[in-house]
Parts: sequence; structure tokens; C-alpha cells
Amino acid sequence: MTPPPRDGSRDRRIEDPSNLYLIHPASHALLPLALRHGVSANMVSLIGLACGTIAAVAYAHWRDPAMALVGLVFSVAWLVADGLDGMIARATKTASALGRTLDGLCDHGVFALIYLSLAWTIGTTGGWMLAIAAGGCHAVQSSLYEGERARFHRRTRGTPLATVPVPTGMVLVRLYDSVAGSVDRISMPFERRFGAAEDPSAFAAAYAAAAVPVMRLQSLLTANVRVWAVCAACLLGSPRLFFWFEIVPLTLVCAVGLYRHRRVERRFVHGATPQSILYPSEQGHS
Repeated sequence: MTPPPRDGSRDRRIEDPSNLYLIHPASHALLPLALRHGVSANMVSLIGLACGTIAAVAYAHWRDPAMALVGLVFSVAWLVADGLDGMIARATKTASALGRTLDGLCDHGVFALIYLSLAWTIGTTGGWMLAIAAGGCHAVQSSLYEGERARFHRRTRGTPLATVPVPTGMVLVRLYDSVAGSVDRISMPFERRFGAAEDPSAFAAAYAAAAVPVMRLQSLLTANVRVWAVCAACLLGSPRLFFWFEIVPLTLVCAVGLYRHRRVERRFVHGATPQSILYPSEQGHS
């Protein structure tokens, strides 16, 4: 069986290195097998949730370094499943609102279980409060990052946003999408400038060239980084280190990334041309 072509749904320039060299290659290697046996995207999402549940159980015994590593292995297996379900949905053209909702619930469910597991091992009121604060930061950061990534991919495909989308679906999905899309209102001047561009392809390429460094910074907000960070904190002997990592450094990355992305947009709104972005060295000789 000829392996299906890579779907090109992700821009490699902004991907986390572990996605590029471990997670996505593993997911892609499993894709032909899943297609051959008729495994659905939703089934893979549930398999991923099972792997994440095993990881959470392992992290409940993090004081044994071997169990922390078991947690890491099953967390990575969940990441592979998380990549594979989307590949299957696109390859079989079975993407649906239900599948997207299930995928999101499984993703957040895995981290919720891990947070609960770690908070339980700490066992103090302060530990539970720290876990809840970290979980809240995680939810907001993740939603905003997914919005930024979707925005970047849409724009690099040459598609400006005509109007701010209205979230639909289940309450939790609407809430998540409301946070993810909240930046769209601020970014509409850029979208209007994009829609009025004489050469949308050149405009999209110039935008991507300017936005890639910002999106690389924001890739620190991926689930992958958190997976490595959880294990590292446990091996260092304190899950609290992970919670503080979530609350302080990742919140700072989120805020700085949002600010810098809006600065990129303002450069185009206030007169930057594709040529001045793509070929800055030539501007001084004009």
C-alpha cells in the first residue's frame, strides 16, 4: 500500500522540534496501518485518552523515577495519537464538529487528569490551589495559542478574515472558541488591509516571513513542552515546579507572543509593503 501523502496542514517553520522529528513522523508512520484497518479518527482520540489516563496514574507515583518515565512514555503516546486522529480525519475526509469536540475534550481531559494526579500527591490545600491556578492558566494559554496558530495558517494560505466568527456548538466549545477568537476583533484592521491587497499571495508571504519568529516563540505553548516539563519536574522531585512553570514563564510567553504578533500586524496596517518585509536590504538603495 502506497503511504498517503503528507497533508501539509501544518507549517513546518513554526512547529515544535519534537513534533517535527518525533511525534509527527510516528503519527505519519501509523497512518497507513490505521487506514488499512478502518480505524476512525474518533477511535484514535479515545485511544489517546486511554494513554493519557495511564500517564496520569503513573505520575501519581512520580517519587519513583521509573514511574515518572512511564508517565512520559504514555504522554508521548498520547501526543502521537493526537496527531494521528487529525491525519485520519483529513485523509478520509471525515472531519466533523463532533470529532473536533471529542478531540478537544480528550486533549484537555488528559492534562486535567495529570494535574489532578499531581495535586493529589502533594495533598495540601496550597498544592490544590496551585494546581487549579496552573490549570486555569493552561486553559487560557492553550486557547489563545490555538487561535494564533489557526490565524497564521489561514493567512499564509492567502485567506483574509471577512468578519469575526461567532462561536457555535456545545457550551464548553463556544467558551474555548470565544477565547481563541477574541484576538480576531483586535486584528480586523490587518484583515481588512489583507483583503484589499493588490497581490494577496505576496502579502501572505510577507506576513509569514515577519510572523514566523513570533510563532516559533509561541510554540513553547504546545502540549509537547508541557509533557516534557511535567516529567522534568517530577524527576527533579517537585511537581510544584511544573505548576509554577505553567503560571509564570508560559504566561509570560503567551503575553509577549500576543503583543509581538499584533506589532507585526500593525506594520502592515500602517503602510508596510510586501517588498519592504521580504527584501529589506533593497530599501536603502531605492
